Amino acid sequence: MQRRNFLKTGSIASLSLGTLLSATDARAGSVMAEEPVLKDNFELNEVTIPQLQQMMQSGKYTSKKICEMYLKRIDAMDKKGPVINAVIELNKKALTIAAERDKERAAGKLRGPMHGIPVLIKDNITTGDGMVTSAGALALGDNYASYDAHIVKLLREAGAVILGKTNLSEWANFRSDHSTSGWSSRGGQTKNPNVLDRQPSGSSSGSGAAASANFCAIAIGTETNGSIVSPASNNGLVGIKPTVGLWSRTGIIPISKTQDTAGPMARNVTDAAILLGALTGEDAADEATLKVKGKALKDYTKFLNADALQGKRLGVEKAALQGNAAMVAFLNEALDLLKSKGAAIVEVELVKQIRQIGNAETTVLQYEFKEGVNRYLATANSKMKTLADVIAFNKANAAATMPYFKQETLEASEARGGLDSKEYLEALAKVTTMVQGFIDTMLKENKLDAIIGPTSGFAGCIDLVNNDYGTGFSFSGPAAMAGYPHITVPMGYRLGLPMGLSFFGTAYSEPSLIGLAYAYEQASKKRQSPEFKSVVG
Repeated sequence: MQRRNFLKTGSIASLSLGTLLSATDARAGSVMAEEPVLKDNFELNEVTIPQLQQMMQSGKYTSKKICEMYLKRIDAMDKKGPVINAVIELNKKALTIAAERDKERAAGKLRGPMHGIPVLIKDNITTGDGMVTSAGALALGDNYASYDAHIVKLLREAGAVILGKTNLSEWANFRSDHSTSGWSSRGGQTKNPNVLDRQPSGSSSGSGAAASANFCAIAIGTETNGSIVSPASNNGLVGIKPTVGLWSRTGIIPISKTQDTAGPMARNVTDAAILLGALTGEDAADEATLKVKGKALKDYTKFLNADALQGKRLGVEKAALQGNAAMVAFLNEALDLLKSKGAAIVEVELVKQIRQIGNAETTVLQYEFKEGVNRYLATANSKMKTLADVIAFNKANAAATMPYFKQETLEASEARGGLDSKEYLEALAKVTTMVQGFIDTMLKENKLDAIIGPTSGFAGCIDLVNNDYGTGFSFSGPAAMAGYPHITVPMGYRLGLPMGLSFFGTAYSEPSLIGLAYAYEQASKKRQSPEFKSVVG
């Protein structure tokens, strides 16, 4: 949930960082630094997956060497220097796996475009490789799984190298309504690499910060409502939240069986499209994936068309055309660009319709969270076997687990009944059916190819006293509640802080959305490397 998120290297020759930022007590979230980083000459900055493949094919670098470069980068920047604190754990087997992929390449065996590519994944995605799967919670610090999540299995089969796991807003930001995005009791506070005293948003905070800071080629996040697209927006990334079921959820610590999905977080649309296709496929253990037969593709790069905006009709959310002046200015600039590339723009009012849902989504998520977490923990290699166990652990270890905010969302979920409850079934029908109807009707009646708008407001300050606060417009809810695909692309920067432009549509419209997002990206070129500023300016 987006609403309302430490391994400590020496410098490396490819880094010329000037005076590195100093930071005190990263676990407590102290984020003020003395002065900004002056220069960042990391050789792999902004490198793309196709470029990495070319490097390996030409013999310039091996996968092992590339992984070593990223690991040194993490050590120098994540655990020292500005202390981004995006990576919660490193994979001790990463270099061994990379060497194996190099041997395969030398023997002429290439598994696909992800072969030898270093990836970081969110720490609520189960791996059976000696790393903990904790959702950032100290309560699950003993959860060494004996199996891989389905998407992890596919990731390995595709030839990728998992460098490690990323920090997140604890329990995917479903612990408290007064939380701080990017903070977890196991991982501490993740910072926004663009401006260090700003939050990276959540809950895929570490994945967003890591991909943006060039700690990996690409990262994987998860979303229930905004947890991919909002941190992608706040960190200056491309994020894709797929149609629910396009990627399996088996082995991912759940919130909602109707809204959860994992997805790619990348520095460009091309890389995101490559990873999206690599991890699609049916999974007998996840019934949502069985509905996508014939609709899921293994290659979305064929839709990367710089002319894809020509003749398209896009519905812009009217509520976003007023409010924060910088946001409105970015949006109007984007609209002018979209028009110049052949798109027609139609004003629509989706936000007003979504308000009819009221608190029904919260009801659905609390019921589904309790059922899903109990099911996951029942077979986990952890002493925690139920949500009630987790709540009790947190109370018994409150100084470590709840120093800044409590666990009222966990407790409210525990108080819910089963999924046969009338309250749950009525709320579920209201959320899913109504929101899908709103979007599909709007698309059909206005003959739209997609709906667009700012993804979220500019990143707020990290505040462990007052916790998260609103920063304006947010557009994650409609696609999230409907289970529909949503893509965000960098739209602009204000005083160092990025903001994304959202494209979303009906179920399985990823091909069209990828084309639109790519065409906008290629025409706008708004992505910037982080400057690791201490404050805005």
